[in-house]
Amino acid sequence: MPTPEPAVGTPATTELDARYSSALNPRPGAENATATEWAVAEGELARAEIFWLSTVRSDGRLHVTPVIAAWHDGHLFFSTGPGEQKARNLAGDAHCALTTGRNSLAEGLDLVIEGTAARVEDPALREAAIAAYEAKYGAHITSSEGTFHGIGDGMRAGQVALFAVTPATAYGFGRDNGRYTHTRWTF
Repeated sequence: MPTPEPAVGTPATTELDARYSSALNPRPGAENATATEWAVAEGELARAEIFWLSTVRSDGRLHVTPVIAAWHDGHLFFSTGPGEQKARNLAGDAHCALTTGRNSLAEGLDLVIEGTAARVEDPALREAAIAAYEAKYGAHITSSEGTFHGIGDGMRAGQVALFAVTPATAYGFGRDNGRYTHTRWTF
């Protein structure tokens, strides 16, 4: 797979879809909706602990599974065993989506990141991703009792496949006290 593209910066376009936002359907006491700033979405990506990865099997069926991921320098990094279903799917079709958010109709920001997963082979980028994982998940990764202990060493040794997704398109579905927004970012 190709090396990940350079990190994204400011989206090329930010659009509010009024069909699904309060701007079109104002509720009593709710402000008109405005597009969510990309910086807000990046903050949510950095804080989110669980993401749902969607890939496509060779026969066209979808495969969706939870993963831990770290947002760093414009990439969303996740890992898997080289023989796991998601790794096999990405070897055949690198297009994927990662989603995260909350299970609430009243509050939160749900995010969908669409892009192409690239296996991280560059040692410097791999070390930066490992550092982001360790900073974000702490004892789950660094403690000998942690759920993912040793994952960084596995990534370095090639026993754990590390992927980077650079967003091509992202969507944000915000809910805040009766105010709903649907933002699309393209890069």
